[in-house]
Amino acid sequence: MKTIVSISLGSSARDHVAETEILGETFRIERRGTDGDLQRAVSLIEELDGKVDAFGMGGIDLYVHAGKDKRYIIRDALRLVRAAKITPMVDGGGVKDSWEYRVIEVLHNDYGLQFAGRTALVVQGVSRYGMSLGLLNAGAKVTFGDLAFTLGLPWPIRSIGTLNVVASIVAPVVARLPISMLYPTGAKQDVDQPKFPRLYAGNEFICGDFLYIKKHMPLDMSGKTLITNTVTAKDVELLRSRGVACLITTSPELNGRSFGANVLDAMVVAIAGRPPDQISEADYLEIIERMGLKPRVQDLQI
Repeated sequence: MKTIVSISLGSSARDHVAETEILGETFRIERRGTDGDLQRAVSLIEELDGKVDAFGMGGIDLYVHAGKDKRYIIRDALRLVRAAKITPMVDGGGVKDSWEYRVIEVLHNDYGLQFAGRTALVVQGVSRYGMSLGLLNAGAKVTFGDLAFTLGLPWPIRSIGTLNVVASIVAPVVARLPISMLYPTGAKQDVDQPKFPRLYAGNEFICGDFLYIKKHMPLDMSGKTLITNTVTAKDVELLRSRGVACLITTSPELNGRSFGANVLDAMVVAIAGRPPDQISEADYLEIIERMGLKPRVQDLQI
């Protein structure tokens, strides 16, 4: 059996355990939230280091993109990475840059989903760069909500070139801020504050991190399609009640929820048996294909 533990700065109320068999081996997957307590997360990592096969880092990214090959490391994330001396730790970046790019093509080819000429909001392009490129390559008209959803500034970004310029200016400063200022952690994950209605209303697809989407989601989401991850059964009911037409998660459902990209990333690392920096994007895609993973596509209004 391989054991994957996602240490998250998110709410412990979202904790979950699941077992699944992949490539003939049983995986035990566990998510442990620390309610925004960074030191508690560090302590958990130190306690489990060397006792599990791979760590996922939830509720925080290791870095943000300012272009495909330009990245800035988030200072608080380094504390978590450095706490793991033996067990490899990943934040989901390998999966986001490889599978989340490919999944848009899979949704088109295998599920008949049309993106060309349709509008999509990526709530935070700097952390979902692969998905953003996939949408653009599929012909979608993409708006990036990074200024709104990260900094609270209601200014849409209309091109990836502009996103790269803005990120290169803002990211060096933002990466040094406490994660609590950048991402809903702990109890903040359960607070809904409808905001930026025009960004939601003007787009058919709402894409990216679910907690960013949920935090400011309008009461009326009629007809929208979400492409996201890390949703629980309770989240699904919330989306259904607000009129969301279709929910797509980039990883399959396991025991009533889809785990985050960091968990899928950790599973790939455990299967590869190599340090994350020795696993290429092509390796990620080859292993995910062997795992037989497919996106979850669920009509919420049947």
